Amino acid sequence: MKILPVTDPSFKKYGSIVDNVDFTQLVEALKKTPVPEGVAYEPSVASLEATDAMQALTEITYGEMPIQIGYCNGHNNKLNALEYHRDSEINVAATDAILMLGLRADVEADFTYDTSKVEAFLLPAGCAVEVYATTLHYAPCSVDGAAFQVGIVLPRGTNYPLSKKHGEIVDGKASSEDALITAVNKWLIGHEEGGLDEGSFLGLKGENLTI
Repeated sequence: MKILPVTDPSFKKYGSIVDNVDFTQLVEALKKTPVPEGVAYEPSVASLEATDAMQALTEITYGEMPIQIGYCNGHNNKLNALEYHRDSEINVAATDAILMLGLRADVEADFTYDTSKVEAFLLPAGCAVEVYATTLHYAPCSVDGAAFQVGIVLPRGTNYPLSKKHGEIVDGKASSEDALITAVNKWLIGHEEGGLDEGSFLGLKGENLTI
C-alpha cells in the first residue's frame, strides 16, 4: 500500500507533529528498551517517565493531566486490529515506523469498519506525533522488516485491565459500543485474521492489510 510521510497534508485529519517538546532524552531511553520478535506493549515504564519529556508532556501537551509513558516495540507488518481512545495519544519514534490509520467517523452503525479506508504514514526516527482521539490506530509496523521502537504517551490508567465486563458480542455482532471495550479507555475492532483474544469484536471487514 502507498506510504506517505507524516508531513503530508493528508495526515492532518489524523494527527499533528509535536514540535514544542524536546524528545532527545526520551528517544535515547527508548533505544534501551527490549525489542521482541513479535510485538510488545508496556503502558508505563519508569525509565521513560524519568526523562525530561515526562514533565513537558504533562504540562504542555496534556494540560496537567496525569499521563503515562510506555512503549510499543517489535516487528510487525499487519494491520490486525484498530483501536481508539477518548483522548489523543502521542507516538514518539526512536526508529522509523509506519502507522496505519483510519477515521472513527467511518465506523458503521454496527461498529464494523472497511479496511480499504486505512491510510499508511511513515513516522521517522526522532519525530513525535499526536494521534487524535478521532483516529483509529493500532501497533506500528516495521520499515523494510526492521525492528521498531515507539514511545506511547496516554492519560494514566489507559490500557490497564478492566474492573468489569462491558457489553456483549452475540453471533459476532456487538450489542453496543461497550462491547468494544477491552481495557481501560480502549475500544477495539479486530480482524478475523488478527490473532486477538477470544471474545474480541471482529468488526474489520476486508483485507488484513500488509505493509
